[in-house]
Amino acid sequence: MSRDPARPWLVLFGLALGMCVTNSFARFAYGLMLPAMKAEMGWTYAQAGWLNTANAIGYIIGSVLTMALIGRIGASRLFAFGMVTTAVALMATGLDAAMWWQTLWRLAAGLFGAMSFASSGTLAAQLFQHDARRNALAIALLFGFGGGLGIALSGAVLPLLLDAHGPTAWPRGWLFIGMTSLCFLPAGLWAARQLRPPTHEPPAAARLPVRRMLSLFAGYGSFGLGYFVYLTFLSAWMTELQAGAGLIATVWVMLGLCLCLSPFAWRPVFARFKSGVPLTMILTCISLGSALPVLMPGPVGLLLSAAIFGLSVFMSPGAVTNFIRHNLPLHSWGAAISLFTVVFAVAQTVGPYAAGWLGDRSSSIGTSLLVAAAVLLAGAALAATQKPLHPD
Repeated sequence: MSRDPARPWLVLFGLALGMCVTNSFARFAYGLMLPAMKAEMGWTYAQAGWLNTANAIGYIIGSVLTMALIGRIGASRLFAFGMVTTAVALMATGLDAAMWWQTLWRLAAGLFGAMSFASSGTLAAQLFQHDARRNALAIALLFGFGGGLGIALSGAVLPLLLDAHGPTAWPRGWLFIGMTSLCFLPAGLWAARQLRPPTHEPPAAARLPVRRMLSLFAGYGSFGLGYFVYLTFLSAWMTELQAGAGLIATVWVMLGLCLCLSPFAWRPVFARFKSGVPLTMILTCISLGSALPVLMPGPVGLLLSAAIFGLSVFMSPGAVTNFIRHNLPLHSWGAAISLFTVVFAVAQTVGPYAAGWLGDRSSSIGTSLLVAAAVLLAGAALAATQKPLHPD
């Protein structure tokens, strides 16, 4: 077992900034700019959803590449490479409105972002290895604070920018996202260098007990299928409700702030359970958060939805990473996290396009939010059957 780096909390902060770039900016800022881009280019909901499906296809490719490369190249190098290339892809997204160009760079952002995402979980799991509570908090902070910071920054700036300058200002939004990503690079790259692989040859990775983890795979796949609908179409649904830019910004900032706080809410659960219980609880909360904007389509319902969804959504990868940390040996963590990421990535390719198609057919994207909530609830039931691999 390797030693912790000299300044583990600073290392974690750098990893979280990488998560901010490769997860929040690369995947979810698009949801804020979707209404403006849809209006400017005359897209249908299916076309708008396709771009996040392209992002998810790139995510599958990146996840598979990570599985193949993480044992040879190492998690720290993959994390750094993914962070740099994702920042470039985000800058390029704002340069041309053509659908083929948007598809190319949404796919690239997913591909490179997946490399960094899967690697960051492996790196964070190495922190505080002799302290289970701090280790659980570090994993939760990586996903919660890293994801929440990006959504809060995007939510505070993009709706007001687009409201002030109109739908044609969407390229400026991508420029803001790209420049912010470049500013985060130095800290993220420094953090990756602090967690180098051990100098001795690691033991060969044990064969993963995939059959014994099928319930967790199914629950995590349901998460991938359902959660992306909310983050893709929340702003579009609020636009259907004729919500102003101020309310949209407030809801997204609430979402981001609750994401930042979510690690503290879930840390005791992660530290206590070695089974699928944490993922079950998280998916149930995400399901409720996804349904509330339709069931309570007013400011109170929207803010309550953002709070519940934000306090839960990015804890799903944290719950899976925590399960792996409790149940598998260290030298299997990278392969296991990569495999879960592939399952998640395959599932989420279906969500945005299918939700957009359903929104076009029903003339309301709210229908898609309710269907996503049902999928997430089914995933919670599946994850509940996951037992620890090595019960005490």
